[in-house]
Amino acid sequence: MDYRDHYPAALRWLSHLVDTCLVLGGFSIVALVFCNASLRGFAGFDLAWSLEVTSFLLLWSTFIGCAGAVARGAHMRVTEIVEKLFPRTAQRLLSIAIDLIIVVLLISLIFTGYNISAHTWAQKTTVLYWPVGLLYASMPVGMGLSLIFHLFNMVFDMRNPVVPHAIHTDGGETLT
Repeated sequence: MDYRDHYPAALRWLSHLVDTCLVLGGFSIVALVFCNASLRGFAGFDLAWSLEVTSFLLLWSTFIGCAGAVARGAHMRVTEIVEKLFPRTAQRLLSIAIDLIIVVLLISLIFTGYNISAHTWAQKTTVLYWPVGLLYASMPVGMGLSLIFHLFNMVFDMRNPVVPHAIHTDGGETLT
């Protein structure tokens, strides 16, 4: 279920900002790789800095993309087995338990990513001399954004029960 229609204005704006960053990052990655490959093939040289920039963009796009997927409710869930084995009340309790585990996991990833970033901030990349910690900062930033979206989605799901997938073929609908 795409949660973005239910977000308050500030969260909707944040979701649009995430989407814009992903579009710009993806376009930049494609353009840099294409230009670098063309230069290597036609001119016999490449731009050394483009490899570093591309690796930065790929990692940042990966973790920011996780937040975009959380905002859309697009992470994969396999619910058929749970729907067949458990009554609806147990399904809701299991869903809440899973959401709380995800919150703990995201907080753990934020702290781990922050520690890695802080410990590597003094190191510099070989060509552009950017802090290596900037590369690793993508994890706490992306997981922090994911946590913000996930907390809203979790509260929304608690307030609005979902009809099981077996009843709806489009992935479940809220009962409103």
